[in-house]
This record gives sequence, C-alpha cells and structure tokens, in this order.
Amino acid sequence: MATEQPHAVLPTLDVDTARVGAGTDAPSPGSDFVRHTNKRDTRKLIRDYGILGIFVVLFAVLSFAAPNFLTAQNLLNVLNSNAYIGIVACGTTLVMIGGNFDLSVGTTYALAGILGAWLTVNIGSPIAGLIVAVLVVGVGIGLTNAVLVNVVRIHSFLATLATSLVLSGIALAITDGFQISIPADKEAAFTWIGQGASLFGIPNPVTVFVVVAAVLAFVLARTRFGRYIYAAGGNPEAARLSGIRVGWIITATLVVGGLCAALAGIIGASLAGAGQANPGGTQSLPLDAIAAVVIGGTSIKGGEGALWRTVIGVLFIALINNAFNLIGVDSAYLPTTTGLLIIVAVAANSFIVDRRSAKA
Repeated sequence: MATEQPHAVLPTLDVDTARVGAGTDAPSPGSDFVRHTNKRDTRKLIRDYGILGIFVVLFAVLSFAAPNFLTAQNLLNVLNSNAYIGIVACGTTLVMIGGNFDLSVGTTYALAGILGAWLTVNIGSPIAGLIVAVLVVGVGIGLTNAVLVNVVRIHSFLATLATSLVLSGIALAITDGFQISIPADKEAAFTWIGQGASLFGIPNPVTVFVVVAAVLAFVLARTRFGRYIYAAGGNPEAARLSGIRVGWIITATLVVGGLCAALAGIIGASLAGAGQANPGGTQSLPLDAIAAVVIGGTSIKGGEGALWRTVIGVLFIALINNAFNLIGVDSAYLPTTTGLLIIVAVAANSFIVDRRSAKA
C-alpha cells in the first residue's frame, strides 16, 4: 500500500507578484510612513547640523556688526584664549558620551600647572619632561575617578566633585595660596608652549587644540573603541550583554578627560608664566567645558554626540565673549547668555530625542 510522504507545511502568502514587481505595495509619497520618516530625518538634520548653521549666522552678523572682528589677529586671539577650554571640552565630550561627568577637570588643570611650575623652579625640567609629568598626573587623577565610579560605585558627578575638592586642598597646600613664579633664566623655556608660535605663526595652544580635537574625533568616529563609548553611554546593560567591558570604557574616558585637563593646565600655566592654586576660571572651567559640549549637541544622558560639534560649541561661546568685548556690552551679562544657551540646547536635544523615540 502506498504511503503518503510527509512534507513540510509552508505558510502561504496572498501576494500578487505582479503588483509587488510593479512596486505598488511600497508606501506612497503621502503615506504616514514617509511623513514620519521625513520628520525623523529633519529632526536628525537639525540635531546634527543646527549648531553649525547658527554658528555661521553668528559669525556673519559679527563680521558686519563688530569692529575689528574679521581680522586675522582677532580671530587668532579668540582661538588662543579659548584653546585650553577647547582641550578640556574635547576630553569632556568622551566622558559625557560614555554616560558620565567629570567635575575635577578644573582642579586637575590647576594642579598640573602648579606641578609644571614647581618642576621648572626646583629641578629645571625641560619642556618635554614637564609635559610627561603633567600627563602622568592627569592619568592618575582619571584612574582615581574611575576607581570611585567602578569599584566604590559612586556616581561620577559626586565622585569627581569630591576629587575636585581634594585636589583643590592639595594645590593650596603646595603653594600656600601663592603663585609659583618662574625665574628669569628659566622663563623662556617654561612659557614657550603657552606663548610660542609654530612655523606658520599659529600660537602653540591653538595647534595643540587642533591636534587633540582631530585625534579624538577620529577615535570617536572611526575606531571600535569609539563605538564602544557610544554603546556604553547609550545603554550600559545592553553593552555588557554584548560583551563590551563597560567598566574599562568608563575608565578609559575618565583617563582621557584627566589627560586633556592636565595638558590644558600646563598650557595655561605657561601662558600665565606662573603656577597658581586658583588660576582665573578654574572654578568655572568644568562648567564652561560642559556648556560647550552640551551646546554642541552631546546628550547629558550619554550615547550621543560628536567631537566636531563640541569644537563648534567652544567657538560659539568664544565668539559671543569676543563680541561682548568688541561691541562694549557689559560682561556681567555673559553668564546669563551662556546659561540661556545651555537651556535652549538641552531642551532642543531632549525634544528631538523624545520625539524620535516616540515615533520609533
């Protein structure tokens, strides 16, 4: 007796192949799908390039409204006087994309300058030795913050705030509240990195800022480590399940933040020609860096951001400050203006992200 061979039962689809081939099942240009997609694309475009458009408009307005703004000397001065903030902001970008904060960058900046001045006065260390020494300090501070966050399980905001207070006390203890002045015979070597210029006439701090920004931008955009930073900041648990060692990523970003702050510190001390426990702007430096990063569109929740937008954020704030000076607006209004810009930037970013999530 013939038996019927078993066979798999496949689901059947009621599809008109002719219609599929003709593309009639694709969404029409007026469909909800296309409208939502276009809205998402528009919001992404605004998020990614909105700050660049605003910066271009501001630059154009100042070119006509502010006397002496559009001169090579003024623009170089703007870059040079804000290069240290830019370097710190670059490191802060990696920390924030990784989902953390670093409030110790201000006192790291001060302590690095003090160490550089002390080494110059007491040991006469060459400039290469100074840079190595301050970078070691930055690494040590970054590792300390990482231990507090990863091992002790203190939130990065509180951990780095505590570290900042400790470092501030150490800086005051070393200097007794006085600046460390550089002897005349060693002043030229110490001030070279802050006051010198490259072969093309570009101030050294600006050159260092450009190099740091370019390297970290490449790391974020083109390397596996950069992708891991985004993953760890966007969804730490999912990143762990994917095999990413989130703790090591946090450690690496905090070390980079410390390195950048220390490098900026030796440049700042070199520019001033002395090491100071409380150099101008030290207390506000973490907030200035965070302001530039946030205005550049990096999310305070982590997982989103771009280094080039941080650079635009730094330049945006620098141009506003420069405009206040050139036009003669009272500088007392500058903090208010910066605060309003942060509110607008954070609100815009939250709106774009929340709308995108709702439509996903």
